Amino acid sequence: MKIECPFCGKRDHSEFTYKGDATVARPDHSEQDLDRWNDYVFQRTNPKGAHKEYWHHTNGCRKFLIVERDTVSHKINSVTLVQGGGK
Repeated sequence: MKIECPFCGKRDHSEFTYKGDATVARPDHSEQDLDRWNDYVFQRTNPKGAHKEYWHHTNGCRKFLIVERDTVSHKINSVTLVQGGGK
């Protein structure tokens, strides 16, 4: 699988590190509801089809990206820079 980095161009996925589901909102640091934290950390769906994911260009520009790809075919539909540069 090749990922088109906005800064480095098309690179092999081995240069990147998968960082998780980009559709799940992290609870606020002050959140004290343990069920909410449990859901955020452990409860994940296994989507089939188009899905947004965080990827880190670990062996390149070190930017965080949102990659929208099809989880069945691995076809990448879009790559965007995470605003603020981190997850």
